[in-house]
Amino acid sequence: MKNYLELCRRLGVRYLSPRAFQGPKAVASPAEPAPAPLAPSLPKPSAPAPQPGAAPWMTAAPEGEKARALAAFDREICACQKCPLGATRRNFVFGSGHPEAKVMFVGEAPGADEDAQGLPFVGKAGQLLTKIIESTKAFKREEVFIANVLKCRPPGNRTPLPEEVAQCRPYLEEQIKIIKPRLIMALGASAAQALLQTDESVGKLRNRWHDFGGIPLRVTYHPAALLRFEGYKKDVWADMKEFTAKYLETP
Repeated sequence: MKNYLELCRRLGVRYLSPRAFQGPKAVASPAEPAPAPLAPSLPKPSAPAPQPGAAPWMTAAPEGEKARALAAFDREICACQKCPLGATRRNFVFGSGHPEAKVMFVGEAPGADEDAQGLPFVGKAGQLLTKIIESTKAFKREEVFIANVLKCRPPGNRTPLPEEVAQCRPYLEEQIKIIKPRLIMALGASAAQALLQTDESVGKLRNRWHDFGGIPLRVTYHPAALLRFEGYKKDVWADMKEFTAKYLETP
């Protein structure tokens, strides 16, 4: 600094700014580089593609032509929007059971529990149906196939409309065609009337055999009716005895 002032005097400089005594400005150190952005997280490994296996409703390994045909038919129709029920359902209820079933039970339509789970007869009426089926000692529930005329729940569990039955009946007919059961049991008026194309009541259709495309068909009360009217239980038991006897004698 002394030498600097002497030089300024010799050069005739009479005034120096106070800044001259602050020394040279410190050179700003270069800003530290911003941390490199984190590498994008790698996508989580996707779940393994589902291996060929039983559909949720199939109670046996998907082996054989019938199992494959049923699974393919389910995929074909499960997104059906042919009637307004397609817009109000939670789940399409294809049916459930064994692809090689010897007997089929056909009900009216899914209820709230069935709509929630996508399976038929899983509520109180379904639990009662299981008892009815297995009380015969001739077959277990997982050995039969259970379906409904309608595959979607009608709002409020109302009775299916004729136009809804007309749209859905071909689906049921195709299921029967694939499974080729030896016997069919129609549960309740809606199922019996849809299958037999009649408007007769269950009371008039009971106690005799009907023919559905060459398959013997019996009519009984829907399990839900038994929950309301216990007097129907003896009628259903009689119907099941006849049904079981026919099954045991049918090759």
